[in-house]
Amino acid sequence: MGIEQDHSGTTRVEEEARWSNWMVSANAGDADAYAKLLEEIGGVMEQYLRRRFGEVDFIEDCVQECLLAIHRARATFDSTRRFRPWMFAIVRHKAIDMLRRRGTRHRHEAPERRDQESAAPATDPAIAIQAAEALKGLAREQRDALLMTKYQGYSLNEAARQEGVSVTAMKSRVHRGLRQIKRLLAEDED
Repeated sequence: MGIEQDHSGTTRVEEEARWSNWMVSANAGDADAYAKLLEEIGGVMEQYLRRRFGEVDFIEDCVQECLLAIHRARATFDSTRRFRPWMFAIVRHKAIDMLRRRGTRHRHEAPERRDQESAAPATDPAIAIQAAEALKGLAREQRDALLMTKYQGYSLNEAARQEGVSVTAMKSRVHRGLRQIKRLLAEDED
């Protein structure tokens, strides 16, 4: 097994050292190093999130949230530890927070507005294709549960009724789906 390289031929070890050095310099007041760091990791975050979720509309917002979180937490970076795991822990938590927030926001909207914004009922093949692209790696039941509750704005009761399962079963599917996404996001930390 060889050393993993990105598209530019840079190894992760070189990337790690560069990012860590830029963060240390940024924390010492070097604005140029900080600008380089944010620009480079912003692109990496976007690629990472697109690989995990596909072409969904919250990716750009999530990258911005992650960059803001890194800015707020930059003083917590320990230069004796690796930068990548620190950064991807923030990305993972922000992505999960955004998925949860998205579901909460949709649940509080009026049903007629939510229906207008939804592309179609969950049984529409276009939704199934979108779910497969956006949530690769999840079991079908988990993927559908997350699409219905987090993207389409169905309540747990509505989604359970739609799928013909109990509310407890739907809640379990959502929980397991979010846990699997968290696991998938954690894979890149190493």
